[in-house]
Amino acid sequence: MNDKIDFSRIDCTKEPPLEEPARQYYYMAKCRRHVRKLEQKLGRRPLFFTQTFGCQMNARDSEKLAGILECIGYAEASKEEDADFVIYNTCTVRENANQRVYGRLGQLNRMKKKKNHLLVALCGCMMQEPHVVEKLKQSYRFVDLIFGTHNLYRFAELLACRLESGRTIIDIWKDTDKIVEEIPSDRKFPFKSGVNIMFGCNNFCSYCIVPYVRGRERSRNPEDILREIRALVQDGVVEVMLLGQNVNSYGKTLKEPMSFAKLLTEIERIEGLRRIRFMTSHPKDLSDELIDVMSRSTKICRHLHLPLQSGSTRILEKMNRRYTKEQYLELVEKIRRAMPDLSLTTDIIVGFPGETEEDFQDTLEVIKKVRYDSAFTFQYSRRTGTPAASMEGQIPPEIVKDRFDRLLSAVQSISNEVCGRDTKTIQEVLVESVNDHDPSLLTGRMGNNLLVHFPGDASCIGTLVNVKLEECKGFYYLGTQV
Repeated sequence: MNDKIDFSRIDCTKEPPLEEPARQYYYMAKCRRHVRKLEQKLGRRPLFFTQTFGCQMNARDSEKLAGILECIGYAEASKEEDADFVIYNTCTVRENANQRVYGRLGQLNRMKKKKNHLLVALCGCMMQEPHVVEKLKQSYRFVDLIFGTHNLYRFAELLACRLESGRTIIDIWKDTDKIVEEIPSDRKFPFKSGVNIMFGCNNFCSYCIVPYVRGRERSRNPEDILREIRALVQDGVVEVMLLGQNVNSYGKTLKEPMSFAKLLTEIERIEGLRRIRFMTSHPKDLSDELIDVMSRSTKICRHLHLPLQSGSTRILEKMNRRYTKEQYLELVEKIRRAMPDLSLTTDIIVGFPGETEEDFQDTLEVIKKVRYDSAFTFQYSRRTGTPAASMEGQIPPEIVKDRFDRLLSAVQSISNEVCGRDTKTIQEVLVESVNDHDPSLLTGRMGNNLLVHFPGDASCIGTLVNVKLEECKGFYYLGTQV
């Protein structure tokens, strides 16, 4: 993608185009002139460093930011302190994510005092909160560029304004219905890629800030998605991860509605694509059609992330999840009947306002019945601007911590039993990297999303190989290639 833009044909003396993405290519060309001058001043190519906080959607957004920066002349730095441009792509789902960003900004301020050409940019979900932007204006005035989730595609335009004006640029949109395609991207892995199929969320769970910072649901045109995946496969990608806040509701905003199951069917027909993953699924929207498509598929990975959040019907109602404990268990039973070998993972929150010990015991009961392969467990985080933040019955921290510890113990005990079920079997593994701790080992991922470490040569990275699983270590296997 980055090589397809012919910047030599863009005349920066003319007015910028109004249509997208041509308008952004124009501003990339303008930025290139500024970066070229910086390169001459430094005597080397300028470096950028991107720090991503949060979910896979943010990680995919960061790949686009990196693609734009490389288009305008930056190279990626391996360490933040070496960079001439630092950008934080932020998350605001939990309060500690915000605090991490503020802590890192202090370090960047010290860097900027030593390196006066250093540019600092902040974007992502945290920037969609007005009180955050006000705090940045008051206490972190050294930040050069602040933008949110809805106008990320305008990064080059905003950067050009900063480079030409020398002043801080703040551009936050409350919402948008725009989806801009063909923005440069730099994939982290050459053999697998995330693909956005939709943006935003309409669920308004009472604890969640996402609908307020990501906006309303809007689905990409299926032909655009299919075209992107075909191009990725031609470029060597064998696995795609379909991304959305609630992929099960894909297609509802299209002029000609299309179900997520139908989209999966079309994607599976793409020759050369070997694996399809997706997340996240909302239980209330998981259809019989989707279960049927998954059960018959040869490419959709046997892994489903199905957030529970709570096992108490009373708490689920307060969370505005729109399903009951019984409905969730019935859905799991239906899924398991269709796909007995499916790996099931989940999200669980403890300490939601008003949660009693009986409610918590309901959650433990669901965990024991479902027997998840793994679970992401969270202590409730009070987020300003959500209905739950003002609810009565906020749980004391010591009680939340006690329940969290008991939850984690139960989840880990079951996971250790469940995840070992494939020991001594041969499984197909996508090789992802040389092992971080032992260079004689490779690290790969099975279809059920579990990691496998096994002896091998780096030339196997990006390929699918068969591995005999010799020993389960809880959340990963040790194996041998066969």
